[in-house]
Amino acid sequence: MRMMTNKRTSGRAKRVVIALGGNAILQRGQKGTYEEQMKNVMETARQIAEIIERGYEVVITHGNGPQVGALLLQMDAGQQLYGIPAQPMDVAGAMTQGQIGYMIQQALKNELDARGIKRNVVTVVTQTLVSADDPAFQNPSKPVGPFYDEETAKKLAKEKGWVVVEDAGRGWRRVVPSPDPKALVEAEAIQNLVENGFIVIASGGGGIPVVNVNGRLEGREAVIDKDLAGERLAETVKAEVFMILTDVNGAAINYGKPNERWLGRVTLEEMRRYYEEGHFKRGSMGPKVLAAMRFVEWGGERAIIAALDRGADALEGKTGTQVVAR
Repeated sequence: MRMMTNKRTSGRAKRVVIALGGNAILQRGQKGTYEEQMKNVMETARQIAEIIERGYEVVITHGNGPQVGALLLQMDAGQQLYGIPAQPMDVAGAMTQGQIGYMIQQALKNELDARGIKRNVVTVVTQTLVSADDPAFQNPSKPVGPFYDEETAKKLAKEKGWVVVEDAGRGWRRVVPSPDPKALVEAEAIQNLVENGFIVIASGGGGIPVVNVNGRLEGREAVIDKDLAGERLAETVKAEVFMILTDVNGAAINYGKPNERWLGRVTLEEMRRYYEEGHFKRGSMGPKVLAAMRFVEWGGERAIIAALDRGADALEGKTGTQVVAR
């Protein structure tokens, strides 16, 4: 268990890291046009501005899965039709950090200005350090990019060194590693910006996966879970609260069963027991619960899992799952 290192500066507002789920940017069933995404981001900005109005210091992170997926499809089409070389996944991650960061910082700046709150919002394109020896590199499991027929998939695997698998009867897809985040390379810059009053957007999509090779950073084609990386961000900025906003209002045990129960205030010990009992799916709620537990283990006051449109109330303890030390 990691020991508490979080010492709140006397007199400052309580600091919360907000991890935005995909529904903050792109809703289910939408095509993903800029107009659709910007409309969603503007609504998200209103939610965040309300939290700031209530007196909280805010640091923001976000997912980028649909945007990276769309970008990979666009690059694939460009390569096939026009011979334009596709860029590696770490570059796609950097590109979408910039894209989404731009939309959030513009929408939030406009919303704050409209409320008479004069604050600067800035995006930090963030590299996330992972271990070159992480077992995930030997066991790629995260599907990315387009679907292919079997022949094309295996041809691409041979040409590009990909690992491909059949995905639930829908076709063949590339799978990449999902290593555990260890640290943020830009931690010092993020800390300085936050301490000087900037609203920072960082570690988007979990950050760009990099490894240290003989003292030099090198990108890796991988996907880091954005909630686990968000927890590292919360440690970096010494937040009191880490809040994961998603499309459901908390975590549940026995999900989908007659004895389903949504969790409100729950201790770390209780949550760990539920996690070890397998109540939270690996590809959905599991990483969120793990990130929440890690934050409280580190010494955070609270970790929250709540619905995007209930964030302000969740911070007041009125809704969502609230993970506390005891």
